[in-house]
Amino acid sequence: MDAVPAGARGYVTGVALLSVLCLLPLPATHTPWGASALLAAVYAACEHVVRRRFGGPFYPVLLAGAFLLPPPAAALVAVPAALLSPVEHRPALPRRVWRAAQPALAVWAAARVHEGLGGRDTLAGSDFPCTLLPAGAAVLAFCLVLTALDGGLRAAAGLVPPRRAWRGLLARHLAPVAVHGLAGLMMAVLWRSPYGPVAALLVLLPMCVSWWVFAQYHRERAAHQATIRALVQAVDIKDGYTRGHSERVGQASVLIARELGMDDDRVEVLRFAGILHDVGKLGVPTRLLRKNGPLTPEERRIIELHPEYGHEMVRGISFLGEARAAILHHHERLDGSGYPYGLSGDRIPECARIVAVADAFDAMTSTRCYSRARPVEAAVAELERCAGAHFDPRIVGALARALRRSGWHPAVTADEPAHDSPPAERTAGTGASR
Repeated sequence: MDAVPAGARGYVTGVALLSVLCLLPLPATHTPWGASALLAAVYAACEHVVRRRFGGPFYPVLLAGAFLLPPPAAALVAVPAALLSPVEHRPALPRRVWRAAQPALAVWAAARVHEGLGGRDTLAGSDFPCTLLPAGAAVLAFCLVLTALDGGLRAAAGLVPPRRAWRGLLARHLAPVAVHGLAGLMMAVLWRSPYGPVAALLVLLPMCVSWWVFAQYHRERAAHQATIRALVQAVDIKDGYTRGHSERVGQASVLIARELGMDDDRVEVLRFAGILHDVGKLGVPTRLLRKNGPLTPEERRIIELHPEYGHEMVRGISFLGEARAAILHHHERLDGSGYPYGLSGDRIPECARIVAVADAFDAMTSTRCYSRARPVEAAVAELERCAGAHFDPRIVGALARALRRSGWHPAVTADEPAHDSPPAERTAGTGASR
């Protein structure tokens, strides 16, 4: 983002002024400057390493400060990290100010709640069980302030409508902040123990290891997504008539999978299956994919090899799981008249039956340069007509129920001008693409 919207600049300025007000009582408070400086240095180092190598914030040190220090001193711990850490996007100043002000306000609120509930007294008395309640309330306050400020910035920047700006943010913050809060509490308890700050800092070692493992997982996941995007883009370039079709088949497959009550892991696999179902078209000559008029029997046989080509292409991609079977069998029909193997009934994998319905549905409801989209109701009626012969009735019913709840918004999927005659080869009865 090269520029920050005026609304976002004003919002950041207001949050920054509020955080300065939180720091003003510093001269009048009995501030343990040594502890504050050490925590600020450790937090700055952790932020630099975590953001640079792993991505994302690292809050245990901040929350330890909320448990150990007066609120103004706890807020000050967050400031040096924002001033010293690099900023990847321009303009740097408002981003740097936001990076300082947001955690400063959140940790100030956490420290106020912790202090108000007597948390520092229980911590000083080494009354560990009793300190859990004020610590938990402080972590919740920290999380609520982060959520409120994040949502406000999204609304001020115009990224989402104001009524949706805070949706889902609390759930996203709560789990990681709770884990960081537990580590911060362990740091604070050890800090107050006879072992002192050195023992407290050792708590960060397992946290850093777990953070590294978590970051590796996300990097691997990002690599998976990049692999899939590259394959889909290659198919879209080769077969421009169905551009965007793969992503929508993935979305429709997710609708069906969720309606059937599948767990999140299987839903994700079905999304991959829908997105990659036509990847085998990369092995089909472009002249056949874009041919105007009917295909010869020999040309049709070549086209019908694309599920096998696709299966071969993704065979070694282990994270796809059962999606590979969907790629191979998504053109099979319940009555055994499909291809490539003429499987019937339950011999067709469930994931392939789901993608088959999603594929046919999107083909019928998408406007292409050779055909107009059918209304959703007409497409569902056609699927229901073919249920039991071509498609699994249970899966067709699941799609119909999901569509009644969430709707469907088909889009143009090709940029080429219309031709006098459409590219050949569509599945009889459903208007499904090759």
